[in-house]
Amino acid sequence: MTTDQDNEEIAVARAIEEDIIFGRFGPGERLREEAIAREKGASRHHVRSALMILERVGIVTRERHKGAHVRGYTAEQVRQLYEVREMLTRQAALKITLPVSARDIAAVRALQADYEAAIDSRSLPDIHATNDAFHVGFFGLCGNPYLVDMLKRAMDMTYVIRAADMGNFARLTEARAEHHSMIGLLAGTDSWALSELCVQHLRPSKQHYLNRLEREETEARGLRKPAQPEQAS
Repeated sequence: MTTDQDNEEIAVARAIEEDIIFGRFGPGERLREEAIAREKGASRHHVRSALMILERVGIVTRERHKGAHVRGYTAEQVRQLYEVREMLTRQAALKITLPVSARDIAAVRALQADYEAAIDSRSLPDIHATNDAFHVGFFGLCGNPYLVDMLKRAMDMTYVIRAADMGNFARLTEARAEHHSMIGLLAGTDSWALSELCVQHLRPSKQHYLNRLEREETEARGLRKPAQPEQAS
């Protein structure tokens, strides 16, 4: 049973999550419980519990004596994570036996309808939850629950990378269309086309994050002006 305290913690977690998605808290930034509690009008206990919720999701890291931080990745880590996620995604897609039954396609369409409703409501946490539910349901058609579990873990690890696109509604419109194309391919027999589309679907979020890192590095270099040579006296 969900208690009022649980609801409060979830509400604070969602508020922090939206701050991260909209860039108010950047990758690697310290999340100070006292400041968040004051800003959100919540107790530090609720904030601490909310940060634990976000840690389980993969959007926050916590270390002893260092506190909580927004999870951040280097460019090389992003590439390595997506290399793994793309391999798992391709394998799961190739293992789906085509064509899929009308009943299974209807189940995936229902998950897509939930995702589209979340987009239309502009609820960022719901967009995240329903998008993940769609992918888990879709790749569950491969028939290997261990592969799907590993894929879900990879999705969770890349959540911060993907989060930057959740507030980009132009990208969400493209993602919605790509989901429909993925569903359409379930009724055919071209497994390679399906796997390729599923992998391509992942790449815009990765590139968006890499572009952001590149911009930040360029700005940092601009701030680090070279030392001026001493003038001869």
